[in-house]
Amino acid sequence: MTVTDTFDLSGRTAFVTGASSGLGRHFALTLAGAGARVALAARRVDNLGEAVEQITSEGGNAVAVPLDVTDPDALAPAFDAAEQALGPVDILVTAAGVPSGAFFADTTDEEWRAVMDVNLDGVFRTAREGARRMRAHGQGGSIVNIASVLGFSVLKGVSAYAVSKAAIVQFTRAMALELARDKIRVNALAPGYFATEMNADFLQTEAGKRLISRVPQARVGEPHELDGALLLLASDAGSFITGAVIPVDGGALLSVS
Repeated sequence: MTVTDTFDLSGRTAFVTGASSGLGRHFALTLAGAGARVALAARRVDNLGEAVEQITSEGGNAVAVPLDVTDPDALAPAFDAAEQALGPVDILVTAAGVPSGAFFADTTDEEWRAVMDVNLDGVFRTAREGARRMRAHGQGGSIVNIASVLGFSVLKGVSAYAVSKAAIVQFTRAMALELARDKIRVNALAPGYFATEMNADFLQTEAGKRLISRVPQARVGEPHELDGALLLLASDAGSFITGAVIPVDGGALLSVS
């Protein structure tokens, strides 16, 4: 087997949450480009059609799956739909997430809970369902959680988001330890500053520009610069990697004092 072969996802089925936009959508397209059948899951299911069409027009296999990760009763039907259409899920990418934008003293209980319900509880619910199914299928698999450099550092006004992502770092390690004997690897990507619909406006402000100026590479990342790390963790190329959190951040964490 060549190095290239180990990154090939042909015959695999991936389930990607938050796939209607931003990095989640990009991850779904990347996995499909590597040969995986892909279930694109999101609340805004109407927004999934273009990505599904792009994948199928290029010879891939994809389906849109409605899923609200804050609804505990929605997970099983979503995975059922994906597996009926594409086969057993053996790659799971938990990319659904929401931002926070208030100083902690001004954050209401409702705002705090809304962030945690998606960014942490949603990952817990989705990963639990995915892990149970991977166990039942008996072939193992790979779970890739999407953390953030803000899980290791922090900025003003993003306390809820930063706490949720720090929790994902530790949760990834706990999951990896418990699931290793089931041949299920669990890792996380920690993206730095990438322009998405979640933060694009902020990055254009003076404060955003000052933030980017402190990144050693002095720029935001391009989505394709996450592809290598994603495919490493999802594929057999990363078969001996579990419990790892890989920053892809242009060196942003190097500048944290």
